[in-house]
Amino acid sequence: MSLYENIRPRLASGAVIGGALVVLYTGMIAGADGITKLIAGGYAAPQLFALSGLLVMGLTLLSARASGDLTAAIRVRARGVMAIRAVLTVVASLAFFMAFRHLPFADVFLFIAMIPLIAAVLSGPVLGERPQPLAWGALIVGACGALFLMPGGVGALQAGHLWALLAALTGTGSMLAARVIAKQERVPLAQVFWPNAALMLVMGAALPFVWMPMGLGDLGWIAAYAGFLFGARYVVAEALRLLPAFVATPLMNLQFVWMVAIGFFAFGEVPSAGTVLGVTLVIASGAWLIFDEAMRAGRKAA
Repeated sequence: MSLYENIRPRLASGAVIGGALVVLYTGMIAGADGITKLIAGGYAAPQLFALSGLLVMGLTLLSARASGDLTAAIRVRARGVMAIRAVLTVVASLAFFMAFRHLPFADVFLFIAMIPLIAAVLSGPVLGERPQPLAWGALIVGACGALFLMPGGVGALQAGHLWALLAALTGTGSMLAARVIAKQERVPLAQVFWPNAALMLVMGAALPFVWMPMGLGDLGWIAAYAGFLFGARYVVAEALRLLPAFVATPLMNLQFVWMVAIGFFAFGEVPSAGTVLGVTLVIASGAWLIFDEAMRAGRKAA
C-alpha cells in the first residue's frame, strides 16, 4: 500500500470528525441560546455572564486537573492572539445577549447565518485559507438556506439588529482567532478558560450595580447554560483544529436545525415549507463542504 493510500483515509477521517464535532457544538450552543433568551427577559447581561463564566472556569480547571497537569493545560504560547480572542468573546457575548433581548430568534439567526460569509472573506488575509470554488458555492447555498428559515424577513432596522451585526462580526473574529491558536498549539482547555476568565472579570465588575436576587430555578438555568457553553467551546476549539474556518463556520448553520427541533418538540411549533427547504439547503451545503475538504486533503497528501 502506498503512502498516499495510508494517509488519505486519516485526513478524510479528520474532516468527518471535525464535522461531527461542529454538529455537536450546534446542539449545545442552541441550548445555550435558548437559555440566554429566557434569562435576558428578567436579568442584566452581567448577572448571566459573571456567574456562568465562573462556572465554566471551574469546569475547565476540573477537566485540566483530571488530565494530570493543570498548569500545562491552560498555558498558552500565543498570548497576544488569546488576548484578542478573549476581548472579542466578551464583546460578542454581550452583543448576542442584547440581540436576543430585543429580537426574536429568527431575526438573530439571520445575522448568525452571515458568519460563514464573514469568515470566508477574512480567512484568506487572516489565516491564508482561501476557499475553493466549490466551497464558495456551498457558502452561497447555505446562506440562501438560512434566509428560507425566515420567510417573513427582518423588519425595520432597530438597535437589536445593530447588536446582532456586532455579535456576528466579533463572533467571527473570535472563531478565527481560535483557529490561529489551534494551528500553533493544541490547547482546547486554554481556549475555553481564558475567554471565560475575561468574561467573568469584565461582567463581574458590573455585577454589583445590576444584581437581582435569583431563585433556585434560575440558578439552575445558569448552571445548565454554563454546562452547554463549556461543552460547546471545548468542542468547537477541537473542530477548528481539524477544519478550516470557512468549512467549520457554515456547518454551524445546523444550529437552525436544532432550533426547529426544539420548537417542534418543546413548543409544538410545526415548521413551514420554507423552513423545511431552508434546513435541507443548510444540511446540503454543510455536507458539500465536508466532502470538498476531505477530497482536497486527500489530493494534498498524494
